[in-house]
Amino acid sequence: MPEERDTMAAEKIIIDTDPGQDDAVAMLLALASPEELEVLGITAVAGNAPLPLTEVNARKICELAGRRDVPVFAGCDRPMFRELHTAPEVHGSTGLDGPVLPEPTLPLQEKHAVDFIVETVMAHEPGSVTLVPVGPLTNVARALMREPALAARLKRIVLMGGAQSEGGNSTPCAEFNIYVDPHAADVVFRSGAPIVAFPLDVTHKVLTTHARKEAIRALGSRVAQATFEMLDFYNRYDEHKYGTDGGPLHDPCTVAWLLKPELFRGKLCNVEIETQSPLTIGQTVVDRWGTTGRPKNALWITEADADGFFALLTERLARL
Repeated sequence: MPEERDTMAAEKIIIDTDPGQDDAVAMLLALASPEELEVLGITAVAGNAPLPLTEVNARKICELAGRRDVPVFAGCDRPMFRELHTAPEVHGSTGLDGPVLPEPTLPLQEKHAVDFIVETVMAHEPGSVTLVPVGPLTNVARALMREPALAARLKRIVLMGGAQSEGGNSTPCAEFNIYVDPHAADVVFRSGAPIVAFPLDVTHKVLTTHARKEAIRALGSRVAQATFEMLDFYNRYDEHKYGTDGGPLHDPCTVAWLLKPELFRGKLCNVEIETQSPLTIGQTVVDRWGTTGRPKNALWITEADADGFFALLTERLARL
């Protein structure tokens, strides 16, 4: 599985997201990096908040970044088989509480997000498009199910989701994105597409400390101030829960890896998703030591250079 970004041309990516403050920062990092990343589109999914909020939030962030050229598509409004579980206690009633951002004028595309994913990937050269899902995997799973050839056409899927050593953040063993739609996650991890996974194991090592937030605010721009306000609101829940200086900045790790993979380390493992047990549904079962003999289907990231990550994030936000 490739660990290094192709440096000859901008990597074509589709960001699948449920903004969410950390999703928004992931979007900003990608949109600030056009030399390395060509954002073909943003697809919204229900997760941190219901779909009517997440698609609006995605458009707000595109406008905040000055990137009205990036199309936004609405996708699935509920998981494949379960009722939708959202996180207003973390992200607020809008899903993006903190800054006051104007209602977007960037139009929502008429095409469904799943159709956009399938048609875009199939229209490009094989191995040239990367999916970056940072929310529940419903849109991605539906796309893989609709077009059986899709997995083989993708360059890779770089996702935020799962937990092993840290335990879960929605249940004792399940991370939010996987827990919301474990059946979709099962489809994705069984698809055969190259996967790079950023679980809580690594994102809990990337904390938005007071000093790191202040460095972003010191940039002095509208984007920097909005990002500071997003993180300041978002941190409150995790700081209270974990007793840390700052909270984990989950989703931007995916984009940072695409930009500077040397900031992270992981191991190729077999990862399976629990979909049956009422007690452990959504658990990512990671075979780090090859005890099952099952095929290794994901690069499971566990280590991060947090200072390097925040230096990259701050430098890119200064460009917007």
